[in-house]
Amino acid sequence: MHDLTGFQRDLLYVVAGLDDPHGLAIKSELEDYYDKEIHHGRLYPNLDSLVDKGLVEKGEKDRRTNIYTLTQRGQREIDARWDWEHEYVEQDTPTA
Repeated sequence: MHDLTGFQRDLLYVVAGLDDPHGLAIKSELEDYYDKEIHHGRLYPNLDSLVDKGLVEKGEKDRRTNIYTLTQRGQREIDARWDWEHEYVEQDTPTA
């Protein structure tokens, strides 16, 4: 996962977390998170890059809609990232 951009990493997390991870649902989640519009020219090339890296699979939901699913490798990358992050961030962070 070290070779992914932050945006690609966020895409990977959203694909992993959605029940129905199709393009517009992914786009909507990211727009809520970033609080700005995500253009198709940014979204789909980055999704394709995750597919090319073997982290996400792309399939057809119907003739107009692609669906994206996390691969086993993608899940391993998320798990490894989570382990790495928790080496540096305490799990029991005090609340203010």
